[in-house]
Amino acid sequence: MKRLSGWDAVLLYSETPNVHMHTIKVAVIELSEDRRDFGIEEFRQVIGGRLNKLEPFCYQLVEIPLKFHHPMWREHCEVDLDYHIRPWRLPAPGGRRELDEAIGRIASTPLDRDRPLWEMYFVEGLADNRIAVVGKIHHALADGVASANLMARGMDLQPGPEGGPYVPDPAPTTGRLVGSAFADHLRHISRIPHTIRYTADGLARVRRSSRKLSPELTRPFEPPPTFMNHKITPERRFATATLALADVKETGKRLGATINDMVLAMAAGALRTLLLRYDGKAEPLLASVPMSFDFSPERISGNRFTGVLVGLPTNSDDPLARVRCSRENALLAKESNQLMGPELVSRWAAYMPPAPTESFFRWASGREAHNKVLNLNISNVPGPRQRGRVGGALVTEIYSVGPLTAGSGLNITVWSYVDQLNISVLSDGATLKDPHEVTEAMVADFVQIRRAAGLSEELTVVETAMAPA
Repeated sequence: MKRLSGWDAVLLYSETPNVHMHTIKVAVIELSEDRRDFGIEEFRQVIGGRLNKLEPFCYQLVEIPLKFHHPMWREHCEVDLDYHIRPWRLPAPGGRRELDEAIGRIASTPLDRDRPLWEMYFVEGLADNRIAVVGKIHHALADGVASANLMARGMDLQPGPEGGPYVPDPAPTTGRLVGSAFADHLRHISRIPHTIRYTADGLARVRRSSRKLSPELTRPFEPPPTFMNHKITPERRFATATLALADVKETGKRLGATINDMVLAMAAGALRTLLLRYDGKAEPLLASVPMSFDFSPERISGNRFTGVLVGLPTNSDDPLARVRCSRENALLAKESNQLMGPELVSRWAAYMPPAPTESFFRWASGREAHNKVLNLNISNVPGPRQRGRVGGALVTEIYSVGPLTAGSGLNITVWSYVDQLNISVLSDGATLKDPHEVTEAMVADFVQIRRAAGLSEELTVVETAMAPA
């Protein structure tokens, strides 16, 4: 048994009937001629044989009586692979759009908290002798870095513990849960002076900083109301696109920008297009960008990140200016995060009481007003640099997207995989009829950036990826 960290627990408490807090992971797998018989039963056998490596798949949430403390993970519970790994078949022609629409439907239902907080869908019917595995995993279990490491273990790209057959642990007694909660409360109380000192040190660093941070980083400006900011619906819609990682690196090198800067700039350009289309104006937006403070390759669970607010220059009609401004805003946000202390929010989250915190998120998710903290979430996660295999079959593409948050009907998540930069967009049922509007606008903006930078507008075709939607 182990206690959820405060940050893990907050991600659990923030889930409501219309705000689902699972993340989506997608692996597209090519079946060679000698692997065409690889079906769902064979896949269940692969996962069953790797449960010792995929420990978070065996975690079961255990609530504390009277919500006396944050919940715990029972680390070795019974796992019913017939329940967790489910079949799905795409309609013809089985292309990117059909897969994206299926993933939207899969993402539209929450996970059952009485079972380990994950599901996988074995998706057949893809063109070109491919299948897809669509995973839903609760954000309380793992952040982007931990999920990437977990996926690498699942594809045998990282070693994991070896052992015999998987053996579940007995369920805990009520007395053990209450006793452990009481002891953990005492430990949390003992840490309060250290947390206060950590906070005071961060404030002191901000005061001593010679660089003047922008007001929107030290005192976030209120994000403007937009078409994407409203009470979100339970329905989810999903879209993907693929760019050649070499094209993005080449463009970033020409402009002195990182891959993350390029992602923010492309998002800013795409959102400008959509703001003008749906709102008739394009004001600067505020995005929450997760920044990890633990990149350990051994970490496969937990959340070790903070959401940093970054301004998006959607008001600028110059693609190169958007790249420069995105880079500057990201650098300022990172500096602010480091000065205040990257673990500030996660440390204080340990002291958030369960019942009132859940009540707050229920209230926030039910409000009709737009989000007063951010407009949307944007993530960029470095994925595996080597091609993985599942049951001997080659993984050709990986996509991932984080959850929507209260009052924000759009999430853009980018994962790199070997030679690909894979874009995923999640929206609710009210924000966009087709989230491919976002992916298409991001690709179009990337072409604009390359044109303005004096590079070829002809993008490299990624042969290993599905054809565009």
